[in-house]
Amino acid sequence: MSSTAPRVTRPRVAPHRNERLLRRRQALVVVLTFLTGSADALGFLALGGAFASVMTGNMVLLGLSAGRGEADLALTSGCAIVSFIVGVLAGARVVGSAQPDDPVWPRRVTWALVLELSVFVVFAVVWEVTLHTSDAGVHLALLMLSAVALGVQSSAIQRFGVSGLSSTYLTGTLTSLIAGVAARSPWASLRPKAQVLLALMVGAAVGALVALHLPVVAPALLIVPLVLVIAVSARMRA
Repeated sequence: MSSTAPRVTRPRVAPHRNERLLRRRQALVVVLTFLTGSADALGFLALGGAFASVMTGNMVLLGLSAGRGEADLALTSGCAIVSFIVGVLAGARVVGSAQPDDPVWPRRVTWALVLELSVFVVFAVVWEVTLHTSDAGVHLALLMLSAVALGVQSSAIQRFGVSGLSSTYLTGTLTSLIAGVAARSPWASLRPKAQVLLALMVGAAVGALVALHLPVVAPALLIVPLVLVIAVSARMRA
């Protein structure tokens, strides 16, 4: 009788199933990027002229406001930056760091998105209650809530541990896409980058139209996509 202990073989995910989960993850990131574009449009057009997720742009606005002596813009862009950082820190505490044995969609990412949703629910309530007010303080509070939520989202996407994958800061994605086109990379490797960039622009366009013509439904642009992503991701298994 052999004294060797029996080997326990862990079941492996079939390659085709893993590819399907990766495609689904990409689709969900695209949906989140649409949300980002909508939130940025709402922030820029209706909440003081700053962005909810584009912190590079807000830093430029902060510098411009200092050079031109515009205290209101300095306050708006500065508060957006601080709020985004708070969201990133909160999201990082929820999602933790990427691990070698992570599934395609770690459960903690969904938890972080639930936190983001709770912030956007508060945003929606305040937005609807104060819809017809022009109070700059209320608008600033709404922008800060949106920035916190998108900071959480940024940390959530970072948990995937995929270089270049983001739903909020996409300058690097654009650079990578153009470099790939110049290098004649296969379309399959460029398509995910093109999808998120297109989603950002479409989200911004829809957000602008809603902000200008139908502001009462604006919070739906933030909550509905997020609920969809949470519902689908909760059913994902690697």
